Parts: sequence; structure tokens; C-alpha cells
Amino acid sequence: MAKKRKERFEVQESETIEDCLDRMKAEGYQPIRRMEKPIFKEEPMNSTKEYVPIRQQIIFEGILIESER
Repeated sequence: MAKKRKERFEVQESETIEDCLDRMKAEGYQPIRRMEKPIFKEEPMNSTKEYVPIRQQIIFEGILIESER
């Protein structure tokens, strides 16, 4: 099966950014873009709800390395 030209890789909670980059390289991709999204938790406050940030989700977009095509 042919690999996709672009692929997204999410940094898992149990790995470091370096681990994710190593995983990308092992699969034949090089990073071209880094995206970060805040993850919020909903907490009730009196009669309203408040959204509290709990962590950042980091996603790398990778492109297939030329020799892997």
C-alpha cells in the first residue's frame, strides 16, 4: 500500500516531542508544520460553566521524504 504524501502525527501524552519526531522519521516523514491546540475542561462555577485549560495538544504535519516515494 502506498503511503500518503502528507500525514499528521499527534504527540501522545506518554511521549516527548522528540519521541514523536523520531516516530515520524521512522515512518519516512519529515516535519513541515507544528500546530498547537489548547484542551479545555468544563468546570461548573456557581450558576455558570467555566472552561479551564488543562494541556496543549501538539500535532506535527509531515511530508513524505523524497527517497520514500
